[in-house]
Amino acid sequence: MPAQPGSDPVRFAYWVPNVSGGLVTSTIEQRTDWGYDYNRELAVLAENSGFDYALSQVRYLAGYGAEFQHESTSFSLALLLATQRLKVIAAVHPGLWHPGVLAKFGATADHLSGGRFAVNVVSGWFKDEFTALGEPWLEHDERYRRSEEFIRALRGIWTEDRTELAGDFYRVRDFSLKPKPLRLPGRPHPEIFQGGNSTAARAMAGRVSDWYFSNGTDADGVTEQLADIRAFAAQAGRTPPKFGLNGFLIARDTEAEARDTLREIVAKADTPAVHGFRAAVQQAGRSTADGKGMWQDSSFEDLVQYNDGFRTGLIGTPEQIAERIVAYKRLGVDLFLLGFLHYLEEVEYFGKRVLPLVRELEARQPDSEPVSAPS
Repeated sequence: MPAQPGSDPVRFAYWVPNVSGGLVTSTIEQRTDWGYDYNRELAVLAENSGFDYALSQVRYLAGYGAEFQHESTSFSLALLLATQRLKVIAAVHPGLWHPGVLAKFGATADHLSGGRFAVNVVSGWFKDEFTALGEPWLEHDERYRRSEEFIRALRGIWTEDRTELAGDFYRVRDFSLKPKPLRLPGRPHPEIFQGGNSTAARAMAGRVSDWYFSNGTDADGVTEQLADIRAFAAQAGRTPPKFGLNGFLIARDTEAEARDTLREIVAKADTPAVHGFRAAVQQAGRSTADGKGMWQDSSFEDLVQYNDGFRTGLIGTPEQIAERIVAYKRLGVDLFLLGFLHYLEEVEYFGKRVLPLVRELEARQPDSEPVSAPS
């Protein structure tokens, strides 16, 4: 049986700003940098501020405010070697990677970092990244079918002596990987994350993934997605994946300051870039069989933050944000994937002002308490 919501401390990850333009598509000042020196300093600070994970983004082409991009797997390895405890999740695209090649890279990164490498399998929304490299752009549900096959191959190569797979997208013939990634207590192989909010994504998560990332959403959205994922996992006879929720965090000494910051971000939105991003992602989601793809009900204001981070509502005083985080945790959220406007300052503020309140609230609320929705 899966652990009950609230049985473990909620964990925190941050979006690595290895892509230029910051985490909001706005002309507001964002004190961040996509270069390595900045990100090395940030990773050490985040590790010392209570973060468990960092997620390196993956982009191959300029567009929608992101002119420059560092490759995610190599950047992740660099951050792993600069830290001691932080786990770094490298985002990768099936279709642009072969699972056997990624398995080899991941095993090496895992050994070099003492077992802290993880991967986020991204099925893809940006058509031009595939067509510019001469790769086919698959229909939405086919992209998730390919990702599921990718994960099955990756896990098999990491855990089996000799792997065989005769799939529709990948063929693996009597393949043996040595060395394997490190086997750690509770972790037989590097953790496998995935994103996507569609029915196809939820089904894939239930069948094969260790973690499911949701775009920013409210309590009803979390509850609906969790119910679906758990049902798909039960059908597959496996423990449900853990649940991660995206959120853009604006913590200030007063609620008015936080709300003013949000209003300024939206007021200074890069309108052409937001509209371009909206057209691209909503086209990708509309191709789902049931119309439930990511970003389908996102407003212009939501999409000023790429992954609907404002919708999670982590905006206000440290006390307000801590209470909301714990309320989400009681619904079943295991991890928050956070973005910030001014990374160094706000990651430190989070560690000093918000996280201690979260831990206090967790300690005061026993697992037997009824689950209440974030207000």
